[in-house]
Amino acid sequence: MLIIPVDDLSEDALLGVIDAFVLREGTDYGHRDISLDEKRRRVRAMLEQGTARIVYYPENEFIDIELTA
Repeated sequence: MLIIPVDDLSEDALLGVIDAFVLREGTDYGHRDISLDEKRRRVRAMLEQGTARIVYYPENEFIDIELTA
């Protein structure tokens, strides 16, 4: 597993990673409907605050976001 600094990704690549994370089936945001833009903002804030990080698994070429706290 490799940790990918947010600043190492282009804006488009970062948005793609965030979208893959928030659109993944089974992601739970509770009973309230939250817009895609709000989900993106929340995940980006978590990445910037260090409560989440981008990880890359070279053995299967999978990139993901994981919570650190």
